Amino acid sequence: MAKSAKPTKNRTATIHDQKMSRGEGGELHQTAEDLGTEVMTTAQGGPISDDQNTLKIGPRGPALIEDFHFREKIFHFDHERIPERVVHARGYGAHGFFETTHSLAKFSRADLFQRVGERTPAFVRFSTVAGSKGSVDLARDVRGFAVKIYTKEGNWDLVGNNIPVFFIQDAIKFPDLIHSVKEEPDRAFPQAQSAHDNFWDFISLTPESMHMVMWVMSDRAIPRSFRFMEGFGVHTFRLVNADGESTFVKFHWKPKLGMQSVLWNEAVKINGADPDFHRRDLWTAISTGNFPEWELRVQLFDQEFADKFDFDILDATKIIPEEIIPPVPVGRLVLDRMPDNFFAETEQVAFMTQNVPPGIDFSNDPLLQGRNFSYLDTQLKRLGSPNFAHLPINAPKCPFAHFQQDGHMAMHNPVGRANYQPNSHGLGPRESPQRGFVPFPEAEEGAKAKFRAESFADHYSQARQFYLSQTRTEQHHIVSALTFELSKVEISVIRERVLSHLLLIDETLATNVANRLGIKAMPKPADAAVPTRQDLPPSPALSIIENGPERFGGRKLGILITDGTDAALLKSLQKAVEKAGATFELIAPRVGGVIASDGSEIAAHQMIDGGPSVLYDAVALLPGDDEIDDLLQESTARDFVADAFAHCKFIGYVAAARPLFAKAGIGDDLDEGCIELAARKDAGAFVDQLGKLRVWARESVVKMR
Repeated sequence: MAKSAKPTKNRTATIHDQKMSRGEGGELHQTAEDLGTEVMTTAQGGPISDDQNTLKIGPRGPALIEDFHFREKIFHFDHERIPERVVHARGYGAHGFFETTHSLAKFSRADLFQRVGERTPAFVRFSTVAGSKGSVDLARDVRGFAVKIYTKEGNWDLVGNNIPVFFIQDAIKFPDLIHSVKEEPDRAFPQAQSAHDNFWDFISLTPESMHMVMWVMSDRAIPRSFRFMEGFGVHTFRLVNADGESTFVKFHWKPKLGMQSVLWNEAVKINGADPDFHRRDLWTAISTGNFPEWELRVQLFDQEFADKFDFDILDATKIIPEEIIPPVPVGRLVLDRMPDNFFAETEQVAFMTQNVPPGIDFSNDPLLQGRNFSYLDTQLKRLGSPNFAHLPINAPKCPFAHFQQDGHMAMHNPVGRANYQPNSHGLGPRESPQRGFVPFPEAEEGAKAKFRAESFADHYSQARQFYLSQTRTEQHHIVSALTFELSKVEISVIRERVLSHLLLIDETLATNVANRLGIKAMPKPADAAVPTRQDLPPSPALSIIENGPERFGGRKLGILITDGTDAALLKSLQKAVEKAGATFELIAPRVGGVIASDGSEIAAHQMIDGGPSVLYDAVALLPGDDEIDDLLQESTARDFVADAFAHCKFIGYVAAARPLFAKAGIGDDLDEGCIELAARKDAGAFVDQLGKLRVWARESVVKMR
């Protein structure tokens, strides 16, 4: 008989409550002196004084290239994985164009912003962050939204996310953030999810993350489609005009089809039914000519506004609410062509934040400064050569000329005798002070040191503002998400520490999470560097539900059919869906299809076992009168109806389908989202209702998340 294993002592539990010191910017430090541990060093053995901040000129100044500790740390992190990306490994891309709709010549000399109506080639890559290439599409995660625009003055890479803020304020913490959210190193799981001890341990010790946590625990982290999510440049950039005048800017991508997300219970089932759900959606949309489109809008502001704003515009964990500075339109992005080869294009595309044309410049955001420094290393490691820009997907589409030569896989080399400049042969390119990139000559002063600006120290006020800006339905989803995530955390001290931060965001939020976790004694609120402001007004622009599209265009209706389905009603429903700019799929007991009431043969897109209702935005039940008894014996048919109802979707049905509701446990008390299709004329009225997307009043009755 095998001996039972001895219980192992949790060696980390002893340090969870030990002393931490706080920097001037509110960041927390675990020092060797506080914990009695060994001193952290560089790989060369040099002791490290500050592992929380990069070296800068002054608290709000630019990062310095001489920061050898940051350089070594980010260099090693960039080279950790081969061959896939360390982050954003699971991605999907498409070609398209950017069309300028409003001139920005007053604010920027960038060529692509000068002429209204001009189109510029573009490539976009969407992605999750934490999972590997083989993970699922609908993990709860941030979505990458990286845009490469091939301008006449070189490539512009706006490397953003579908969330406008980030977890950390300084790039030196990026390796730690990603290490914490990736699979735990001793067990290599969990994959593509943050519901584990390491992530929440890091978050609970990094208060600056709390604003981003609210976004990631909201429905923004489980979008219905790439086509239905916003994109953001995240950082504050500069625009510089022909006179050398600077204007700060934040970039927003607004989806033409409006925003939409799924429920968590729905996401879990979609991942099981179709782990490529987002990929398939983008492929199908472009292949059928329903080209996804976003409007580029910008928030423009000057130094005077930056000085008066409640928060530091260099802090990547903060936003400027749209009610304060409404984003104004600049252009539109249309995706109209899929790659010819996934590896050659989507996998080999290399985005770098430092790729900007003249007229776009950087701010001193320390996270942006670190990204500018890091990305070149990333591409070298992943693509194996300094000549990665020679790959067609990365090469500029404008003329280019330089003296760089040789190296692995060189496809272009200088021609002729001179491979240097200046030279007296008159050969080769030369610099152009008039046309070339010139950084905005911002004056800098201050001590050279590792520190965080005091203006970065408020970690809870905007987190509270985001939470209060959500509808009650969305707030409930945040509570459910936090409850699920923290229920997977095994170390109770970590759960309690997270609750101590939630108390500073909203006491009701913290209490609801604690109650659902079964925590009876609430911890004390965390020690905040800056008290949470109670006076920030809600920002309606932050709610997905409040900004719904009010139309069904771009969505998909799932239509359940059997032998004997009313052919005339089906045709009317199909026409109404197409008129609304939406699509449909026919689901049947057998993929071979059915014989309709008029004797016609109708092929099915899916058999019911492979086409659950989670794959559709709304459903219609059109079984034949003589087939309902057989359908009631199909467990997948019962699930089809039960899930559609539980996920608050609109359900159209014929009289013959009513027994399905009872079999699914719904009964006869149907709500306004269940609409009977008694005649052909009812099809159009039903589709008109689908623009509301969900029947949120149903959620409190169903209690399924």
